[in-house]
Amino acid sequence: MRKRLALLAAVVLACALAAPSAQPSRGLIVGIFDEQSSLGRPDWAFPQYNSLGVEALRVNLYWGGPGGVAKRKPANAVNPADPAYDWATYDAFVKRAAENRKKVVFSILWTPTWAIAPREKKKANRAPARMKDLQNFAFAAAKRYSGSFRPDPDGPALPPVRFWLAWNEPNNPVFLFPQFRYSGGRYRPVSPAVYAKMCNAIWTGVHLTGLHGEKVACGVTAPRGNNSGAQPRSSLSPIPFLRGMKKAGARFDAYAHHPYYGHPRETPTTPPKLRGTAITLGNLNVLIKELTRLYGPKRVWLTEYGYQTNPPDRSFGVSFVNQARYLTQAFAIARSHPRIDMLVWFLVKDEARIGNGWQSGLYTASGRRKPAWTAFRRMRK
Repeated sequence: MRKRLALLAAVVLACALAAPSAQPSRGLIVGIFDEQSSLGRPDWAFPQYNSLGVEALRVNLYWGGPGGVAKRKPANAVNPADPAYDWATYDAFVKRAAENRKKVVFSILWTPTWAIAPREKKKANRAPARMKDLQNFAFAAAKRYSGSFRPDPDGPALPPVRFWLAWNEPNNPVFLFPQFRYSGGRYRPVSPAVYAKMCNAIWTGVHLTGLHGEKVACGVTAPRGNNSGAQPRSSLSPIPFLRGMKKAGARFDAYAHHPYYGHPRETPTTPPKLRGTAITLGNLNVLIKELTRLYGPKRVWLTEYGYQTNPPDRSFGVSFVNQARYLTQAFAIARSHPRIDMLVWFLVKDEARIGNGWQSGLYTASGRRKPAWTAFRRMRK
């Protein structure tokens, strides 16, 4: 009976999310986001992706930070061949992805120290002082991975990348700081307007290449926020963040979101308890409705999603069986919605760290296959 009720709930939610006259999405792109596996152990990861039927791989393309492409300021920032750029890791990855017929989703992330305003702390989660620097990097990246760029004039062109994300979870201070500033006797949100400029810089840079078929998604929002500048970790929830983006003039081809659950008792069909501050898969229709009101029928990409397991996460994880069940439900919901183009599962293999790591993989950190692996493969076959 419980299984029947769960299945019925999934179907009901899928129908509620879809417009009454719309047809289900038949072209849902199924992806994995596991940077450590995709970049760090590709000989193991790509056979897994092939066996699972993964279509797309998301990876952060670091502009700055420890592994950044542009640790030094380039003399000619729009030239992908500028000697200050180090693309080696990403060149190898896109080649491997193309050999295995995988689409690539690049998230441009982190500001290099040379691009941060002098008065700001030299941390990668700060916005660049000049948005033109970010635009130039986006242009260089999109040009390099246009499908026609040859690092060696006598060699083959690098494979194309057509899916781009502007940053990651900019409503979360871990990725974009600050979220609020104190002025006029109160805390005022600043991250939506700052991020709108970053979104536009990346969107413009990618599209200035004059390529055809490339798409840039903005938002890439975390599922919840506290909407308070007085909190130790001040953040904004997705709806006010989206409204702030619109007010500041953000432009994009698609809106990306991470509709993670908020409690182990929440299934993919469960609306969150804090409905005013969270957008999960269980109330995604709220976000899509507001997106439609502000921007019209924009496409939606769900570029990070998953359920952690217990063991090993005893505070936030679900059982192995429930992880497999919820994975199946989540992809069914996404596939049924005519506006959702993509759903990306976070991790093929658990991170070893407990607490500040994630255990939503299809394998445990020790290499034990979870039931979710079979569920993913069955769903794809």
